[in-house]
Parts: sequence; C-alpha cells; structure tokens
Amino acid sequence: MFAAERRQLILEMVRANGAVSLRELARVVQTSEVTVRRDVRALEAEGLLDRRHGGAVLPGGFTRESGFPQKSHLATAEKTAIADLAAGLVEEGEAIVVGAGTTTQELARRLARVPGLTVVTNSLLVAQALAHANRVEVVMTGGTLRGSNYALVGSGAEQSLQGLRVSRAFLSGSGLTAERGLSTSNMLSASVDRALVQAAAEVVVLADHTKLGTDTMFQTVPTDLITRLVTDEPPAHDDRAATELQALADQGVQIAVAGASAPGGAGGDPLPAGRQPRRDVPLPGPRRGQVGPGSGPQLRSATVMGDQPPAERARVADLRRR
Repeated sequence: MFAAERRQLILEMVRANGAVSLRELARVVQTSEVTVRRDVRALEAEGLLDRRHGGAVLPGGFTRESGFPQKSHLATAEKTAIADLAAGLVEEGEAIVVGAGTTTQELARRLARVPGLTVVTNSLLVAQALAHANRVEVVMTGGTLRGSNYALVGSGAEQSLQGLRVSRAFLSGSGLTAERGLSTSNMLSASVDRALVQAAAEVVVLADHTKLGTDTMFQTVPTDLITRLVTDEPPAHDDRAATELQALADQGVQIAVAGASAPGGAGGDPLPAGRQPRRDVPLPGPRRGQVGPGSGPQLRSATVMGDQPPAERARVADLRRR
C-alpha cells in the first residue's frame, strides 16, 4: 500500500471512530507501528487529526471529548488487562464508588462476582454490567443523563453523594499527568468525579498508557489525592509515558502495571487473586500528609491487596476497622 493510501485509510478510521490506537491502525493497514506513527505525524501536520500517546484522535485540543462508541474502540486489550488487575483490589463486603468510563465499565463486569459488594455509581453502563449480579447491591446517583457517556451529572448527582463514605473510588478520565493529576474535557463530568472522590477514603485511577502525559481542560483529581494508578505497560518507544509513570511514583502514587498480553488479560475471565500480572513501582518515601515509618500502622503498600496472603489481608482489614 502506498503512503497516500495508508494515510487516507488512517484518516477514515479516525473519522469513523473518533479515536484509534496505533496498534489497531497498524493491524488494519498491515504495516508497522513505526510507519503508522510517521503517517499520523504527517496527518497532524496537515491539521487533519491530533496525535495522542499510543493513538490518534479527531482534532479538537483540550475541549473535545470523544463519545462512548469512539472510546470503546481505543486500547481495548489494555483496558481489559487493567480491569482484571483492578478487580483484585476489591474485597468481599466492601462499599465502593465507580465512576463513568469504558475502563470502569470493564471493571464492573468483573465485580459481579464479588459477594456482599455495594457499588455506588453515576454510570448507567456500570449499573447495567452489575444489574444481574445477585450478590452485589447497586446504588445510583440522581442527576441529568449525559448521553455521550451514559452518565448522570449535574447538581442532582452531586447532592446525592453528600454524606456518603466508602472505602475506595475507582475513576477514569481523559488524561493523567504528574503535574495536574486526572483530568477530563467536560465540566459537568469533572464536577461529579470530584464529588465521588470526596466520598472515598482512597482513590484508584484506571488509565491506559495512551492517557499518560495527556492534559485536558478540567482537573478532577489532583495528584496528591490519587492513592493508586492501575495502568498497562507502555510501549518500549513511549519514553514520555514511562517518564510520567516515574514522576507519579515520585509524588507517592502507587503504580500497578498490568500486562495486556498476559494470561487472563485479553478478554478472558479475571485471574484469581494473587495471580494478576503487575509491576509495582516502589514508593520513594511517605507522600504528603502520610505518616512516616514508626509513626503508626501503614495501610498503604506497593503491592496489590489481592497478592497478599489471607492472614495479611485479614490483618490489614482489622487495622482499617480500628
């Protein structure tokens, strides 16, 4: 295929889907990701699309947000692996909040098997994924339906979260940087996400590598409020994503990296607790506001809860109750 033909096909795919990963583009045009990256760079120079880490999107800068159909086709294998790993953090009988997004929808599908779980959400897609889980209670916020991502937003959603307290919030977004934290392109969505964060003792961000280093218009979670990031392994050539991960770790964010090609990480059943593929980045020291060694029990660690022995998990749960 000639370069002009490749670029025309790439442009048609991006226009049809809103956002497409480099991996998917390379598969469709039957060439390497290196070649596709050159094509995307050339199309960006003509103003026909915007590059993102690991993919390409329709032009629009900070203010444009892709709809659900477009997002659902971007980094699908990576989102599946992230959801597999994140599900291992959730324990039986917990109460959590889960925000809107395609990655959190994947997580919800795996949470259907956790007995005694209570899930508070503003996402119709998350609620739908859990609708037939007979051991999971789903609590939905009020609010106004935002059709582009099937989420409830506005003052009704925010007011319904007042006075709520849960153990963890699982959130996604449009971009993540060490400087600003998690961000999104829509003001109403950002406001509800901030209310979800206020209801949780810990915040877990689910973001694939294409969002690392991307900054969008509205901040939802500043970096110092993010407890843990669950992401996938950036490609070897993506130095910016790797640098961003290190910068987040330097600020005290616990990093768990899932392998999209690992067993159970490409659309199959979630792996049992203790077998999720991961690579944890060790913390350089106590984060802002966290007690140091010897000052009391440390409930945060750089290992996934699902990887701990049952006795250790019981000990941590007992400390939390205290």
